Amino acid sequence: MATPAFEEIAETFDFLDDWEDRYRHVIELGKALPPMDEALKVPATKVQGCASQVWLQPVISDGRFDFQGDSDAMIVKGLIAVLHALYAGLPVAEVGKVDAPAELARLGLNEHLSSQRSNGLRAMVERIRKVAAEIA
Repeated sequence: MATPAFEEIAETFDFLDDWEDRYRHVIELGKALPPMDEALKVPATKVQGCASQVWLQPVISDGRFDFQGDSDAMIVKGLIAVLHALYAGLPVAEVGKVDAPAELARLGLNEHLSSQRSNGLRAMVERIRKVAAEIA
């Protein structure tokens, strides 16, 4: 059920031979994210449970889910970009149906992120699902 943008990331990960190349790719994805307006970086948009500073702001248009996100850590900003590829453009009602752990496992993130980063990634997924459920 992954979006075409996420499938593209998964295909790139299959092509890259080692985790350092994949890690660099995740960072590049983060660098390509549009900047988040500083005015949106408030307690209401901050994701709790992340070791880094993380902000996610949902954007709903025509019943489709999207979000802006940012972090003070480059790898985390890259993880936000991966989640954006996974969820952006889905109908709001479909967001909760995405098996994020299974999709992210396809990238091998589970084995290569620190426990703090993994916890933060889970917190971001939970926040996305919660916001989408509230809107739906």
